[in-house]
Amino acid sequence: VQLQASGGGLVQDGGSLRLSCTASGLTFSTYVMGWFRQAPGKEREFVATISYRLNTYYADSVKGRFTISRDNAKNTVYLQMRSLKPEDTAVYYCAANLAGSSITYYARRNAYNYWGQGTLVTVSS
Repeated sequence: VQLQASGGGLVQDGGSLRLSCTASGLTFSTYVMGWFRQAPGKEREFVATISYRLNTYYADSVKGRFTISRDNAKNTVYLQMRSLKPEDTAVYYCAANLAGSSITYYARRNAYNYWGQGTLVTVSS
C-alpha cells in the first residue's frame, strides 16, 4: 500500500489550498481515509476523516473551514482548506485503514495502518 500526498505550499493568512492523497495497492472504495497534521514540536493531531459511505468527521479546530472528500474512481482523497490561519501550519499526512468502526473511531492515530509521507503547508501572517 502506498499513499502519496501532494498540494502543500505557502499561502497567506485567509488563503486556501487543496491537498490530495492518491492511494495504490488497496481497494480504495473499502477504506476509511483520514488527514492528520503535525506542527513543529507538537504531536500529530487529527484533522478529518471520511468513510467509504461518505460519512465525515472533523476536528473542532477545522470544522467549517476544511472539507474532506474522496473520488473512488481516482483512488484519491482531498482536503479543501479555506480561511487558513498561521496555526494551520504543519506537515499534513493522509492515512488509510479498512472500515469497521464508527467514524469517530478514526480520529485516533492508531486507527490507521497506512500512512503517506506528508506534505508541508505553511500559512504566513
